[in-house]
Amino acid sequence: MSTVTACIDASPSAPCVATASAWASQRLQAPLLLLHVLERPEAPPTQDLSGSIGLGSREQLLAELTELDARRERLAMEHGKHLLEDAARLAAAAGVESLEKRQRHGSLLETLREMEGDTRLLVMGRVGEDHDIAAHTIGSHLESVVRSVHRPIMVVMREFVAPRQFMIAYDGSPTASKALDLVASSPLLTGLPCHLVTVGPLSAEQTRQIGQARDSLVEAGFEVITATVEGEVQAALGQYHRDNDIDLMVMGAWGHSRIRQFFVGSNTTRMLSHSDITLLLLR
Repeated sequence: MSTVTACIDASPSAPCVATASAWASQRLQAPLLLLHVLERPEAPPTQDLSGSIGLGSREQLLAELTELDARRERLAMEHGKHLLEDAARLAAAAGVESLEKRQRHGSLLETLREMEGDTRLLVMGRVGEDHDIAAHTIGSHLESVVRSVHRPIMVVMREFVAPRQFMIAYDGSPTASKALDLVASSPLLTGLPCHLVTVGPLSAEQTRQIGQARDSLVEAGFEVITATVEGEVQAALGQYHRDNDIDLMVMGAWGHSRIRQFFVGSNTTRMLSHSDITLLLLR
């Protein structure tokens, strides 16, 4: 698992994905792979024209349609190459030296699954080129990838700011604890102040777990601020990061508490669609 992989498409968030992945590549001292996957669009059903035009005319029409499809694919490939070149220029300007551009045909999800063993961190935009970046939606690709790819995923919103401090949404579950261990052992966020945030009310056991989590982060060299917020999870966490000028939020993708309920199914969509800061999702 050595590569920071950035998914590049024609969406407005693509430059932010390139910038975020360049930042992560340098923090992790890992090569950067810029990936563009050309997915074949669904073809409209072919109408049978044999009853209304002659056989020769029908064959000519089908040949022209085939050539039109080929031209569209060539143009899409060329467009993708330009997108990769633009992203590479941004990454190089940010100081990345080890960089590869790769264009693939097929399914984005299947491509990422194939590359999973060589991926250390995946960087994606919240929405793809077929969605309005200003709308409170997430792309279908992102939702599928979050559920299926077992690698850390950095989700970039409308813009990316190199984090000055970050927060961990913590619930004491095994998944959240594993995410915390990953943060403590990785150079990605080293040296940045950490806010360890939980959603109350808390049991005595959860309070004990939070203390242990804080101690493990302090031992790893982090400056840690602990906080407990009340209310609906997405709104409470969102208000906390706005009040405290947080640039990045870390969450375990699958937990076992109110944060788990918040992060699975429709609540996943709510968080990803309403967040205005970068999310780091850990499995």
